[in-house]
Amino acid sequence: MRALAMYGTLASVGSLVLTALVAAPAGSAAPPASAEARGTALAAQRAAAAGIAFGACPTSEGLPAHVKCGTVEVPLDYADPTGRRISLTVSRARATGKPAARQGALVYNPGGPGASSMFFPMAGVLPEWKKTGAAYDLVGYAPRGVGRSAPLSCQKPSELVQAPSEAPTYPSHAYKQERIARAKAYADGCARRAGSALRHYTSLNNARDLDVLRAALGEKKLTFMGASYGTYFGALYATLFPSHVRRMVFDSAVNPAPGQIWYRNNLDQSLAFEGRWRDFRAWIAKHERTYHLGSTPDEVLASYEKVRAALAREPAGGKVGPGELQAALLSAGYYDDYWAMRATALSEYLKGNPKPLIEQASRRPESARDDENSKAVYTAVECNDAPWPTEWWVWDRDNSLLAARAPFETWDNAWMNLPCAYWSAPRQEPLDVGTGPGELPPTLILAAERDAATPYPGALELRRRLAGSVLVTERDAGTHGIGGGPNACVNRHLETYLLTGRTPVRRAECAPHREPNPVSLDERAVAKEPAPTV
Repeated sequence: MRALAMYGTLASVGSLVLTALVAAPAGSAAPPASAEARGTALAAQRAAAAGIAFGACPTSEGLPAHVKCGTVEVPLDYADPTGRRISLTVSRARATGKPAARQGALVYNPGGPGASSMFFPMAGVLPEWKKTGAAYDLVGYAPRGVGRSAPLSCQKPSELVQAPSEAPTYPSHAYKQERIARAKAYADGCARRAGSALRHYTSLNNARDLDVLRAALGEKKLTFMGASYGTYFGALYATLFPSHVRRMVFDSAVNPAPGQIWYRNNLDQSLAFEGRWRDFRAWIAKHERTYHLGSTPDEVLASYEKVRAALAREPAGGKVGPGELQAALLSAGYYDDYWAMRATALSEYLKGNPKPLIEQASRRPESARDDENSKAVYTAVECNDAPWPTEWWVWDRDNSLLAARAPFETWDNAWMNLPCAYWSAPRQEPLDVGTGPGELPPTLILAAERDAATPYPGALELRRRLAGSVLVTERDAGTHGIGGGPNACVNRHLETYLLTGRTPVRRAECAPHREPNPVSLDERAVAKEPAPTV
């Protein structure tokens, strides 16, 4: 899944930018424990004995003094738990309430693959998280490969920030051949730099690492909240270790059906982004008096295409071309917090002022190392997790057909994932996620009905597969990651569940949060522009 890594109000406290162990069907006799299962149990036993020595965080983490950091060791290969080990970095803010009211540790993962939650303990200062932060130690961590946790990289970071770049809606044969060559080179770079370790960056190992972290924190059972990709390996965890689950929140759920992982999910994502792109354009059209980009979604699209064509001829500031524009607009498909900013940038550019667009869309050399690290982990995990088509004609056929219906994101999403067609490491067969009645305590699923990054059918599929799970839907809204965000109804359900374990009886619905207020540069003197969330 192509995903950004910050969700809901949590975005205000940090910035980032998601051999198989096959479980027996619910109710059947359990299979013999695999080598990985035995290795996980041994690693968890070691971690429980060692604990985590929390102390001052390295300056590079940028965390305040009340947040402490430590490490936990996990096996690189759970089938060989006495072999090579890697260290995962962990952050923690102690519960701020009375000791007698403490409920343990709440571990959070923001998705990716390739995202870190080291920032998460800072969420306790936000109003939406204050009661939860009083009851729980808030725990973040960098999954394997991310940040300082045995970091993975597949190319020089400087190669990632080369700009300006193209983003043709209907790529030519020559452009496709260029992207194939780049995908092959990236896959080769991953194999060359990581060597034999590459195969061990998987969602199943992320789930196993989570159980070792649970043990290291001294928790007999895990309280966990995962967003986006975090819901997928959270669901793997629930399937592998149902007796270790205390409470689990799945925010913006990935469709966990084995046939969806990951090729089909990415196609579905591209289709869903077309709908969200239209939502954004409809909002701009509603505020035509502010932005002057058109009074219908189609007129706004024409204005956007006018900007694209101009940037193709002459990149803004010499560094913002169609590729950078598309990436900036994609963020508006994730979060409507960006809508006013991005609409203003388009409007100002067409009025002859390119500065807002340059500020918002330029690639950042200072973040290149982190961005390449996230891309490398994303690629390794998704390519390792499941079979992918290995013949270019399959990709070309499927994405050409889809681009006719959903041109906004289809080809950029294909290029993001194309290294998986040329991957050298072994691919797994995805675990068939599922638990039977009584195997899990009640779990909570949160989903926005028009979420593009993790389309709503994924939440329905996860609810079907996890017996006893309850779905809370934010209707007619599309923000990706809604827990702790602007919807008070969603937040009440989340807080009630985390503090008491209670869920709605079967399902619940929340009205959409308020749409963003339109803001133009001319109006800033009288109307303060909302702060960006990332």
